[in-house]
Amino acid sequence: MASLTYRDAGVDIHKADAFIEKIRANVQSTHGPEVLGGLGGFGAAFLPDIAGMEEPTLISGTDGVGTKLMLAQELEQHNTVGIDLVAMCVNDILTLGARPLFFLDYLATGKLDPQVMADVVAGITEGCRQAGAALVGGETAELPDMYEPDCYDLAGFSVGLVDKKKICDGQRLEQGDVFIGLPASGVHSNGFSLVRHVLRETNTSLQTPFGPEGQTIGSALLEPTTIYVRPVLELAKQVDVRAMAHITGGGIGGNLVRVLPEGLRAQLDIDAIPSLPIFEWLLANGVDTAEAFHVFNMGVGFILAVPAAEADTALSILHNHGQDAFRLGTIEAGEREVRLGS
Repeated sequence: MASLTYRDAGVDIHKADAFIEKIRANVQSTHGPEVLGGLGGFGAAFLPDIAGMEEPTLISGTDGVGTKLMLAQELEQHNTVGIDLVAMCVNDILTLGARPLFFLDYLATGKLDPQVMADVVAGITEGCRQAGAALVGGETAELPDMYEPDCYDLAGFSVGLVDKKKICDGQRLEQGDVFIGLPASGVHSNGFSLVRHVLRETNTSLQTPFGPEGQTIGSALLEPTTIYVRPVLELAKQVDVRAMAHITGGGIGGNLVRVLPEGLRAQLDIDAIPSLPIFEWLLANGVDTAEAFHVFNMGVGFILAVPAAEADTALSILHNHGQDAFRLGTIEAGEREVRLGS
């Protein structure tokens, strides 16, 4: 009987080694002096700068990209979903006022293709650069008995830092505070099971022309999730930011209500939200409006609350940092809920 090898079972260690070498320079481009050591160890060492903090507090988050990955794999466009992966994690920990320190990824695939995985990691490193986070490690698993050869899945993990007294959890919200919305780039990374259902029901090809010349419905859907870290952290240095919400699965109402204290409600003006063609397309192709607002961000990817007296200053700061921010609503006394009106 011939000797059996790991490669006979569908796992090629040599390809894994080649993949590590292919991504090494890209990963190291996210490292600053806080990262100790390099790739290849059993763990990552990180020495954070806690100067001036009274009670340094770690904030962590984890997430994935979901079935948006299936569109990326169908279109063979792998270099943007890594941005989504980072965004889903760092935007979450940002809502507590945390500066992302570092990021780790987990990639699982049926058959390791070093170039495809390198493209995925290129997106992850780009997301880390946008967030100011170091990609300090990860795991790539070749699992031929669990995944088809051309299939992969992603998960991410981020850790951030904030002084305990500056944690932003919504408890200081007051009647009259103003909500400011930050626009989404598109569908971001939630609701793609419904998106894919619409594509099937309408028999729409991902190559169908859509929007500006050269864009397709597929490229519009793959537009990566916006990373809000840098402008929001800069805003928090100058303005009293009292609450923040990352608008993901559950939509505006399902996410914003998580930061509301008892006795206060959010009154929002949905007409203030910039209209995005991709949501108009979904509504025109059978998605109920109420359901769309329950599933998708509908054009606003991040919401923050500031005192009314500081709202204009906040808008100016955000605009100066490239964010087309807009007034979205106010805090009122009442039952703890989010009201969407016009």
